[in-house]
Amino acid sequence: MPRRKDIQSILVIGSGPIVIGQACEFDYSGSQACKALKEEGFKVILVNSNPATIMTDPEIADVTYIEPLNVETLERIIEKERPDALLPTLGGQTALNLTVKLYEEGVLDKYRVKLIGANVDAIKKGEDRELFKKSMEKIGLRCPYSKAVHSVEEALDVAKNIGFPIIIRPAFTLGGTGSAIAYNFEELKILAERGLNASMINEILVEESLIGWKEFEFEVMRDKKDNVVIVCSIENFDPMGVHTGDSITVAPAQTLTDKQYQILRDAAIEIIREIGVETGGSNIQFAVNPEKFEFMVIEMNPRVSRSSALASKATGFPIAKIAAKLAVGYTLDEIPNEITKETPASFEPTLDYVVVKIPRFAFEKFPDAKPTIGTQMKSVGETMAIGRNFKEAFVKAIVGLETGKKFFEGMLTNDENYKSRIEDIKETIAIKLREPNPDRIFYIKDAFKVGLSVDEIYEYSKIDRWFLYNLKELVELEESIPSTLEMIDKETMLYYKQMGITDYLLALKTGVSEEEVREYRKKLGIEATYRLVDTCAAEFEAKTPYYYSTYDEECEYKDTGNKKVIVLGSGPNRIGQGIEFDYCCVHCSLELKKMGYDAIMINSNPETVSTDHDISTRLYFEPLTYEHVMNVIDKEKPEGVILQFGGQTPLKLSLKLRKSGVKILGTSAESIDIAEDREKFRELLEKIGAKQPLSATATNLDEALRIANEIGYPVLVRPSYVLGGRAMNIVYSDDEFIDYAKEAIVVSEGAPILIDKFLQDAIEVDVDALSDGEEVIIAGIMEHIEEAGVHSGDSAAVLPPYSLSDEIVEKIRKHTIDIALALRVVGLVNIQYAVKDGEIYVLEANPRASRTIPFVSKATGIPWAKLATRVIMGEKIKDIGVKEVIKLGYYAVKEVVLPFDKFPEVEPVLGPEMKSTGEVMGIDFSFPLAYAKAEIAAGTNIYNRKSVLLTIDDKDKPKILNLAKELSELGIKIYATKGTNYFLKQNNIESELVFKIGEGRPDLLDHIRNGKIEMVFNTTMNRKSVKDEISIRKLAIRYKIPLITTVPAMYAVVSALKDMRSKELDVNPIQEYHKTLLDS
Repeated sequence: MPRRKDIQSILVIGSGPIVIGQACEFDYSGSQACKALKEEGFKVILVNSNPATIMTDPEIADVTYIEPLNVETLERIIEKERPDALLPTLGGQTALNLTVKLYEEGVLDKYRVKLIGANVDAIKKGEDRELFKKSMEKIGLRCPYSKAVHSVEEALDVAKNIGFPIIIRPAFTLGGTGSAIAYNFEELKILAERGLNASMINEILVEESLIGWKEFEFEVMRDKKDNVVIVCSIENFDPMGVHTGDSITVAPAQTLTDKQYQILRDAAIEIIREIGVETGGSNIQFAVNPEKFEFMVIEMNPRVSRSSALASKATGFPIAKIAAKLAVGYTLDEIPNEITKETPASFEPTLDYVVVKIPRFAFEKFPDAKPTIGTQMKSVGETMAIGRNFKEAFVKAIVGLETGKKFFEGMLTNDENYKSRIEDIKETIAIKLREPNPDRIFYIKDAFKVGLSVDEIYEYSKIDRWFLYNLKELVELEESIPSTLEMIDKETMLYYKQMGITDYLLALKTGVSEEEVREYRKKLGIEATYRLVDTCAAEFEAKTPYYYSTYDEECEYKDTGNKKVIVLGSGPNRIGQGIEFDYCCVHCSLELKKMGYDAIMINSNPETVSTDHDISTRLYFEPLTYEHVMNVIDKEKPEGVILQFGGQTPLKLSLKLRKSGVKILGTSAESIDIAEDREKFRELLEKIGAKQPLSATATNLDEALRIANEIGYPVLVRPSYVLGGRAMNIVYSDDEFIDYAKEAIVVSEGAPILIDKFLQDAIEVDVDALSDGEEVIIAGIMEHIEEAGVHSGDSAAVLPPYSLSDEIVEKIRKHTIDIALALRVVGLVNIQYAVKDGEIYVLEANPRASRTIPFVSKATGIPWAKLATRVIMGEKIKDIGVKEVIKLGYYAVKEVVLPFDKFPEVEPVLGPEMKSTGEVMGIDFSFPLAYAKAEIAAGTNIYNRKSVLLTIDDKDKPKILNLAKELSELGIKIYATKGTNYFLKQNNIESELVFKIGEGRPDLLDHIRNGKIEMVFNTTMNRKSVKDEISIRKLAIRYKIPLITTVPAMYAVVSALKDMRSKELDVNPIQEYHKTLLDS
């Protein structure tokens, strides 16, 4: 059927900032959908608050709003744009929940907006636990015994009938937010309350536990003629009890018989029909009894999901793009398969390879969090690998995680000393296999090494024996590697490589270097071959070059004969290296293609736009290791490799690649070394007359204490050679330094400790610039709202600066130009400064793309990563024709999103170590309103607050005097803890005394629970006093009350509150903001 003629414009709601449970897979799906709708001639109106996405690039949609994702904002946009239809299924749980609210509040009816892709009834039947259960009963499918409840008391009553353990599943949440396993009544009270708070409709399902059953997912698509296809089956390596986002997953399903697969397939088709998803994709999850074949339906997502991105990359079947086309009237048989160009989308994909996804966790950032996993998702990213068999794909996924594992390693048996501790190790293993944790697969290796059988490991872990036998074979293969390289003949080497054995492991076992193994392997005539992901097991020829490596006789690689450039991606998302770097890699690839080069992308992240097969000329889905990157380089023979867009991952390979004769394009390795070597960088700054904070390096604790006292406390300390502020801290005394050193020595593994004078109350500034080696242009100067001491990735930032003088801004600009030229930067550079008492101090320089490049690009309307690509390829800034803009005429504010709600036991404290998972942007002609929008978009809803709790450290009390006066003038009721209350009374400011916990009743907890306190302003001095305030901060997070922990941010909030009283929060597309720049 032809596309719908009754709609001309479509509103697409994005998923907002990257959070645990909802990551950049929705940037991928949203970008795909917007492009598909534009291809069909529809006007696309996009709303998303996340500036780091490709989706919010001005050319992806016709009209792009980077605005808070809430009903009020969406109604303003709908009123202004008058879309004919709303497509709600591509922005994750965020878009789905907002669509239900827009419907229930009558907004869609008021403006006559049609829903396409899914109706509200289908959304509710898929998301409301009780309605879903009734729907399954209607078609004769079993769900676990459960009951929907709306209070803790009801949950306790249900538990008496079900028995423990019990699963708690909140309705309308993402990533299992608020879900948990309770083993007793006391746990149930706490976890039920948390689940009810997490649910949009204050509902949880109290469900019998199927822990230990196997878990399977089916990605299903349906069109309006009721054609249904199964895109992909996915098997969870971990049994039930682990959220699928935190489980290792394998596609296609490995342990089902054909008959069992067909039964689940039929059930999935019945489910999508019963729930009523008219068009598009859904994810359906089943639990299967491992002892005898019986199954139950666990849940369904009536939308494009996290697994949809994985299934799309695993099969080459672009689920989001096809979902968008189905929503506007096409049927599956009318949509061509992009990879084969011959078959329609109604052909179910067939895989002749195995795909393994392994999640990446960030427990090292939250040392107080218990490193265990369960029904609430905690991973921050994932890697995917493709191989001809499970073992090959599994090992590629392990090395692709970039956690330091170079092969299938153990945790306790990596040296021969383990043999004297076998009984102790067995005890530890039993615990680690029973309780799911991120390292459980590595403890399985230990288990085999100390003699446990497959059956024993199965009893501990309930991981299917088929997987365990495969892992056992990997351990046996490793043990078969001889002690000298020459003892490995061609046949054995080929077998090792086909089973996933890495060059690194062969080097380790034979006592040579990885490079020597590589040369020896090539002499034997054994090199990687490349196979196409073709959706049809080679039944039809693939027209899209999307490759994975293996060691087959046949190689499907085709050379175009064009000049080629390889772009190294950023690997799996993690805290400190996220979607921002993928954004830069995508822009680089697109620009290289525009310049006439073959753009070759190497990356291992299934969630991202960079691994969409139509972004680059050729895509290699490979781990970013020396071995796998060099294999591609040998095959492609490029003009060079671009490293500077993928964050630290590619930079770590630069030295080895250079030694192997690979040409690194852009800033030289020597310049990167100068920027990272403290002494060399200090010398460079002295030459150009730029200041740095006092600093020194210590190699032992005594020396460190002496230096700290000479420099003067407080000092900023960190181990050298760490990323994302890992183990960085501010210490205020010798005692704190001694405590800190115990942690730092573990992280640094003997590397020196770096000590800097901490510039207390300094303003931190971030600058991005573009240099061609002769000329430098400033991309953006951003003033941080949080003072120096908070990691730049965790601070709100304003472009242009809102409080710095023109003189200071000009000095920073000049320093940036001088540093970039002295470092001979070719491409992008990011420099961080601190401004204190009118003096400018250089903190660090990174001659690569920074995480702020997407934000600066959205704020200025200039695609800086694309321009940097042109410069890297030899063009000069003067020929590109870009103009520098320091003052925009409006303000853009970047605010971060923190994951403390996922780790309730963690101290919610900001510091020099980065902890945020994502970001949002607020944009407006007024700074206070731009800041207000950013805060609201980040989930800190400061709108219309009527009361605040002030609990302020002594050093900050004088600074908040004017702030308290302004709060009083605004009519906001002030509650204050004892010390702050006394200070305010001395200064004739009215406040009501409130007790801390343990001082008396009613206390803070009572006031927060009773809704009396609507915001919390809290500062602390040092580690000890932070611990005293933890309970206050945890309560604020638990009850979703705005929590502000720095004085500058408090002033920004108050200025926003003032402006919101007198002005409307207006909405404008970013294209209009960019037009004002062009006009001026």
